[in-house]
Amino acid sequence: MRLDKYLAHGGELSRAEAQKLARRGEITVDGEVVRDASTHVDESSAEVRVSGRLVSWRRFLYIMLNKPAGYVSSTDDAGPTVMDLLPPEHLKRGLAPCGRLDRDTVGLLLITDDGATVHELLAPKKHVAKRYRYTLTAPLSPEGAAAIRAGIDLGDFVTAPAQLFPETGTEGEIVITEGKFHQIKRMFHAVGTEISSLERLAFGPLVLDPALGRGEWRELTDEEIKAITER
Repeated sequence: MRLDKYLAHGGELSRAEAQKLARRGEITVDGEVVRDASTHVDESSAEVRVSGRLVSWRRFLYIMLNKPAGYVSSTDDAGPTVMDLLPPEHLKRGLAPCGRLDRDTVGLLLITDDGATVHELLAPKKHVAKRYRYTLTAPLSPEGAAAIRAGIDLGDFVTAPAQLFPETGTEGEIVITEGKFHQIKRMFHAVGTEISSLERLAFGPLVLDPALGRGEWRELTDEEIKAITER
């Protein structure tokens, strides 16, 4: 891999910045100064330093974000977007949210540049489960719960059967295997109540880290990466 691509892919520098620093002698590869950023390096084993600082290379980056209310799950809306919560160096990688949460929905959001894994997690035929905690403006009736468990005709589509815990009351958790626009809100509206708050707790095998506050993020652990990529 070209050195400038290595640095750009790692989110450290743009290719133009890499060229400038290389010409100034501020980049070393395996202890040797490299002044041409088009030089090829072995990304699996090279020790690359910029101004003496070691730069690690990863093919993909996976970030868990605890999304706060008021942010759009997009890369290019007028904002604020969830990407505004990440450091600038990460944004150079071409990261994007895996799916969307409504502006006022909070909780677990995966952000990555691994397009193949995003496709696998979002593909309708994969039926990846998504678990949410909700509160309602009026208690869910037994009849409403039964309709949600069976699947509801919302006019433009019929929802797949969902799970509810518990099945009545104003608070609980719901598990769905779809993710259409405003789907959960529309489901509860169709059975006579409204969502007052909604938080995503899990997406497939990925579970929201309780140590993350709203708006905070961290990179996935090796175990979490394995869980979402080896499906």
